[in-house]
Amino acid sequence: MFQQLNLPDYSFQIKSKGQRKYIFDNIRKRYVFLTPEEWVRQNLTAYLVREKNFPASLIAVEMSLKINQMDKRADIVLFSRHGAPLVIVECKAPDVKITQKVFDQAALYNMDMKVEYLIVSNGLVHYCAKLDHQERTWSFLPEIPDYLTGAF
Repeated sequence: MFQQLNLPDYSFQIKSKGQRKYIFDNIRKRYVFLTPEEWVRQNLTAYLVREKNFPASLIAVEMSLKINQMDKRADIVLFSRHGAPLVIVECKAPDVKITQKVFDQAALYNMDMKVEYLIVSNGLVHYCAKLDHQERTWSFLPEIPDYLTGAF
């Protein structure tokens, strides 16, 4: 149905209404319109929960933000057990190339939150960067850290 991604295969609840397909979002607890970007978001969320051990209760999907008096939405935000934002995830459709502009979008969302990690993915290519706000530097990690390792 949708493009095979560079992630494990997960099963999802998908239903059709007319010509439109909807996928059940386990975080938002409702069906959402299934676009290529939503396909990536749902698969990446499943990966973070099932493979990287992030508690689903500490994940927000399409979280509303106010940046420079403009309404924005972060695709996925991962929180610490104390409620502090730790990771911003920006998802793109598989046919969207991951460019500097995509990283800039995630960085814009981070101006307010000051997370330690940014993840950018189109489902085929995934980047994870660790940020050092004091030094104003960042470095790419070879993979997304596991929640249980204590890196978060």
